[in-house]
Amino acid sequence: MNAERVLEIITCNGSDRVNVLAILQDIQREYNFLPKDALERVGEILAIPLSKIYEVATFYKAFSLRPRGRHLLHLCLGTACHVRGAEPIAAIVEQQLGIKPGETSADGEFTFETVGCLGACALGPILVVNEEYHGQMNIAKTTQLLKQLEKGGDR
Repeated sequence: MNAERVLEIITCNGSDRVNVLAILQDIQREYNFLPKDALERVGEILAIPLSKIYEVATFYKAFSLRPRGRHLLHLCLGTACHVRGAEPIAAIVEQQLGIKPGETSADGEFTFETVGCLGACALGPILVVNEEYHGQMNIAKTTQLLKQLEKGGDR
């Protein structure tokens, strides 16, 4: 963690405790997770106990306290996506990347997570890759997308 960069993030958001959520979002964006030393620095500068920082960081599913892969995959398993075939897509992701939901690949390239709903039911099943929505996924489209990412694509 770069202490100067964390200070920049805090300063850009305003060094006020009411901005803690925005600060944590920017730190997450910078490091792809919330490093412990960054959280400690936020607590020191904003005069917030570390336990309170952790309360915020663990309350929201968007935050991660563990390093995540360069490519973050979220698969919707909500009712509409489930009915339209999300489970076989999950199986393909697991098989092709060798990771289960909640895991990060050994090379640090991929993190696979499942969610209850992404709010775009008409497009289901939906796989979000690095914040880009891919709707109406099927096994062939999923396999092709993962191969493209494995070759170094940024989708």
